[in-house]
Amino acid sequence: MMKRILTREVAVGGVTIGGNQPIAVQSMIVEDTANVKGCIDEILKLHDAGCEIVRVTTPNLKDAHHLGAIREGLAKVGKSHIPLVADIHHNGYKIAQEVSRYVDKIRINPGLFVFKRRNPGEEYSDAEIREEQDKIREQMVKVIEACKTNQTAMRIGVNHGSLSERMLFIHGDTPAGMVESALEFIDICEDEAYYDIIVSLKASRVPVMLEANRLIARRWADRLNAYPLHLGVTEAGDGQYARVKSTAGIATLLAEGIGDTIRVSLAEDPIEEIPVCYDILQSLGLRKTKVEFIACPSCGRTKFNLTEVVPKVRAATEHLKGLDIAIMGCIVNGPGEMADADYGYVGKGLGRVAIYRGREEVLKNVPENEGVTKLIALIKEDGRWEEPARKAATP
Repeated sequence: MMKRILTREVAVGGVTIGGNQPIAVQSMIVEDTANVKGCIDEILKLHDAGCEIVRVTTPNLKDAHHLGAIREGLAKVGKSHIPLVADIHHNGYKIAQEVSRYVDKIRINPGLFVFKRRNPGEEYSDAEIREEQDKIREQMVKVIEACKTNQTAMRIGVNHGSLSERMLFIHGDTPAGMVESALEFIDICEDEAYYDIIVSLKASRVPVMLEANRLIARRWADRLNAYPLHLGVTEAGDGQYARVKSTAGIATLLAEGIGDTIRVSLAEDPIEEIPVCYDILQSLGLRKTKVEFIACPSCGRTKFNLTEVVPKVRAATEHLKGLDIAIMGCIVNGPGEMADADYGYVGKGLGRVAIYRGREEVLKNVPENEGVTKLIALIKEDGRWEEPARKAATP
């Protein structure tokens, strides 16, 4: 069983991240922040789909005030409890100060916080390095004061693709540079006795993302505080490969005990990110939000069309949260491979199946065309059945 690295608990509105709290699921709306109603509608849609923390882009001061209107709009429909995060990038300390009044967490990007474009290969003098560090500290102190006043958390979100020119000069384009970029900002926060911090180290390449997060997790052991880590593969793309790529990064770290909140970043409607997050968490045994289906691959021993039966069983039972249901092609592997399942549907011979409760064969030689009905009847007999929710009528 995996053991999570223990991190500090940080409250983001009504959701607590870190410690032994469940891994939180996040996403980000894509609506223009100036479209207040559109933003509210998208936030509600994401939240209804299971998103626990919602991020909204805030590129300028006007958008900071729009977030105030979005928060008011959510309150009017009784949804003020949905945790909101303001996403801040270029030269954003003034935006961060203002928007901290309206949200539960701000996200700053260290690589763009004090943004200064330099010529490729141009070197930094020691004086220039100190000047930039001093400017960062000066601006960060103001942001921290605002966050303290408004009880707002902060995500220090480092992206591999937007490391500062100074960090690239000192550390190169490396996972170590990402870690040092985050620690520089963490040190300023700790100097100001501010600890409501969440950290993310994201990259579009999975090996870079893995190494950066492993490095900072090791660094926690040498520091007074271990802060929650937000995991994600940024700019993963769309479709199946994006899902596989995101899972490869996020699930690998979670299996090593690293990570406290996740986002799957897809170039699709954000609502498509939420099922992937929960599938990752369920596959690792970290959250259980639906039926766990166990099904063997079909082979020559299978005496019914497994590829047709699995969807039928799934369609009839997928609304039952917390159950493990196995669909096995034959008696050879069935009882052993499905030993941990609550219920089993196992092929016995041509046109015949057996229905199991755990390891017990409850019904033998059931006609295949009655198998799903008999399975449902057994679940009902055990008091574990719930009627599926009615779908809203299409207007």
